[in-house]
Amino acid sequence: MQHIVIGAGPAGVTACEALRRLDPDCRISLIGDEPEPPYSRMAIPYLLVDHINEQGTYLRKTDNYYQDQRIDILQGTVIAVNPAQHTITLTQGDTLQYDRLLIATGASPIHLPIPGIDLPGVHTCWSLEDARAIVARATAGASVVLIGAGFIGCIIMEALVERGVHLTVVEREDRMVPRMLDDVAGGLLKRWCESKGITVLTNCGVAGIEASKTGLSVLLDNGHPLSANLVITATGVRSNNNFLAGSGIECDQGILVNAYLESNQQDIFAAGDVAQGRDYSSGGYSVQAIQPTAVEHGRIAAANMITQKSVRHAGSLNMNILDTLGLISTSFGQWMGGEESDHAVLLDEGRYRYLSLQFEDDRLTGASSLGHTEHIGVLRGLIRSRVALGVWKQRLMQDPTRLMEAYLGSVQGMV
Repeated sequence: MQHIVIGAGPAGVTACEALRRLDPDCRISLIGDEPEPPYSRMAIPYLLVDHINEQGTYLRKTDNYYQDQRIDILQGTVIAVNPAQHTITLTQGDTLQYDRLLIATGASPIHLPIPGIDLPGVHTCWSLEDARAIVARATAGASVVLIGAGFIGCIIMEALVERGVHLTVVEREDRMVPRMLDDVAGGLLKRWCESKGITVLTNCGVAGIEASKTGLSVLLDNGHPLSANLVITATGVRSNNNFLAGSGIECDQGILVNAYLESNQQDIFAAGDVAQGRDYSSGGYSVQAIQPTAVEHGRIAAANMITQKSVRHAGSLNMNILDTLGLISTSFGQWMGGEESDHAVLLDEGRYRYLSLQFEDDRLTGASSLGHTEHIGVLRGLIRSRVALGVWKQRLMQDPTRLMEAYLGSVQGMV
């Protein structure tokens, strides 16, 4: 049996390992389009501040690991998939045959459609190549403009501050991390960053970027220019599925998959940031571009590649945990609530502490927090388990911090 996995990120590597465990005799080829060994993009901020070297970003650090696992690593870019012939085509013109195919090509940064986005000194922070360019320019005292204050932007932010740059963050939305925090928590996070010496401009867009005598000039849509030695864009990502045009594989935001992470084409599966998989909370299908979902997808897809329809995907819980200059923020499940949901809020602006719980009937369905690190695992467990809280719903409505007591009371029957 020949398995081909396209994409050398967490989903692809996890899938290859699971395939080897489940079928010791199968052939496995893992195709990546970067020259480095498979690595974690989430480790790049640690590389930027010299906490690790490039080898520290590698997903598996043992010498000859993939060789020992009998996983063939191929470098190349897949440009076409032919489901009828069970083949893929690479840019070099090579055609490879598969019995089962997993597409785990991940996502790529969205490039703003503005003049100057391709100028030297304007980078994303997505690859090791990007990291090398950023290290070269983000020296102590340099002026850096970061476009985007979402999840990825905030991860990059801390590394830039540690490098001693003068940092300005530009965010089009009215708050920081708008897909993770509501206006109260996002506003508090902005104040926190400003207290650390960062200039944060919300409700502000970028009209263009120009070369200047001192480096770069970022033109804001309010007409104000910002001087910069380096511009980093972090304005979201998009699934890498364009190469599937004409293949017959159904795509929306990502590749549409069923409960077994199989596409509409026989023997073709998808996992990770390119898969539009089931959301645990809503029951709908969406792209969840987070590493825990990628790993879960890879494991489940591999099981179904070996024995089709053997493991159902119950859905991934939407969750984010972010450390921004020492202030921890989280979101789980349906953190924004719904029209008919009940909610409880705890706010201490002076201490940058915020906790919001969302309920449907007597079940906890979502939560977001800022500055709260106690019982985060319990919080996630209550949402994931969908346990009936009973009397503990009202107790949490009155005091949202009683999470551990609610867990013991509702799950273990303790009053």
